[in-house]
Order: sequence, then structure tokens, then C-alpha cells
Amino acid sequence: MANLKEIRNRIASVSSTMQITSAMKMVSAAKLKKAQDAITAMRPYSDKLTELIQNLSGSLDGDTPNPFTQMRPVNKVLLIAVTSNRGLCGGFNSNIIKAVNQYIESHSNHEVHLLTLGKKGDDILAKKHKIAENNNGIFDDLTFANSSEIAQKFMDAFANKEYDKVEVIYNSFKNAATQLVLTETVLPIVAEESEATVGAGDYIFEPTQEGIISELLPKSIKMQLYKSLRDSFASEHGARMTAMHKATDNATELRDQLKLTYNKARQASITNEILEIVGGAEALNG
Repeated sequence: MANLKEIRNRIASVSSTMQITSAMKMVSAAKLKKAQDAITAMRPYSDKLTELIQNLSGSLDGDTPNPFTQMRPVNKVLLIAVTSNRGLCGGFNSNIIKAVNQYIESHSNHEVHLLTLGKKGDDILAKKHKIAENNNGIFDDLTFANSSEIAQKFMDAFANKEYDKVEVIYNSFKNAATQLVLTETVLPIVAEESEATVGAGDYIFEPTQEGIISELLPKSIKMQLYKSLRDSFASEHGARMTAMHKATDNATELRDQLKLTYNKARQASITNEILEIVGGAEALNG
């Protein structure tokens, strides 16, 4: 059994760790509320814009295709991996890295280029794959304008036929304890034929349908990337809050066990001292 000083040092160390994890949990909880409100407010607009784009694209004449809706044989793929700049958030980053590796393995017949958004993903994926580009500072100032600059680059690359497909892998926010890893196609935009698109002819276009779509398509693509980043940002704080909550609980349990061990060791030490005193007294009396 460890001596009393070692146990006291371990109790102090665990207590210090518990204070840190508890503070990190509270900070993430405060940031999560703001990030959750942002993504919750943005989703209806993003979903409605996507639905509108699909309706309008589905009713376009094939003679005048938009460069962002052109389907062509897939040879080169740009895969956008969205992670975080910081760790201590459970399996948040490792799940994305695992999904990226699985994607590259399953698309071995394609040339896959990586665009990493987040330092953790960039650091780990760069050891195994070639990173075409990274932008680790996006989460330091996450705005639609900064996100649009990134989107414009791969939009131009797709229009210039440098890539045949653009996909994004990110954590979608469900709640503080649950994040879903999603893989979404950003380009090309595919018009989905469904009952919802049958009524696309009811729209009145002013000035022209092609003009409206040419304005809305780039905005829709930029909004999709921004929504993915906002989703990932909220998921990161939810994952970190959950991880720090579990770490605090584990530290509390370990501290209680150490205190019990310390009390038992202290009691045994006192008992031994009493026995030594009694034994010495009996020896003197004898």
C-alpha cells in the first residue's frame, strides 16, 4: 500500500484535474447555447433554400445547364473534412478521421483530394494522406463571409473541371450528447424528382428562371458549407461538454476512492503506533 504522502499527493492531483474539467464543462455549456441557437435558427432557411433550388433545377431546360448542375464521369473528388482546432471532446474528431479513411478506401478508383477545416484533422490526416489545402483558422472567426471565401474556391475549381465532385464530411448536431457523422454531396447539385417538385411550374419568374437560378445556386452552395461548419461547431461544444462531464464524474469517483484508501492507511498507521506504545509499556512493566 502506498504511504500517506503519496496518497495525499494523488488526491491533490485528482482534485486539481476535477476543477479543470468542471470549468471546461461550464465554458463549453455556455458556448454550446449560443452555437445551438445559431444552427437552429439557420436550418429552416437552409432547408427551404435547398428545396427551392432543387425544384427550380428540376424544371430547367437541358439546353441551358448551369455549371454547378453538370453531371460528368467522376475521376477527381474533393473531400472536405470538418474537424476542430482543439481536442478533449471525446470521439468528435476521431469519428471524422475514421469516416474520411473509410471514404478514401471505398473510392480507391477515384483520385481523392482533401480539404481540411480544423487543425486536429489536418494534423492526423496529413500523416497518411496528401492534403490539397487546409484552413484551420476558420473557426477562430466563423462567419458566412469567411465560409463563402472557402466555398468560392472549390466552386471555381468545379466549374473549371478540376474536380468532378465535391463532398463534405462533418458532425451534424442532434443534441449535446449525440452527434451524427454525415457525408453530403455539395457539387454537383442534383435535382430530385419527387412529389414536392411536381409543382415547380407554378412559380412566376421575373426576370427569367435561368437568371434567378444563376443567382441562387452559388448562394445555396455557400449556405450548405456554412451550415455544415455551424453544425460541426455546435457539435464540438456538445461533445466537449459531455466528455468533460464524464471526466469530472470519473475524477470525483477516483478522489472518493483515494480518500477512502487514505483513511484506511491512516487508521492502520495509528493502530500500529498504538500497538507499539502498548508493547513498549508492557515490556517496561515486565
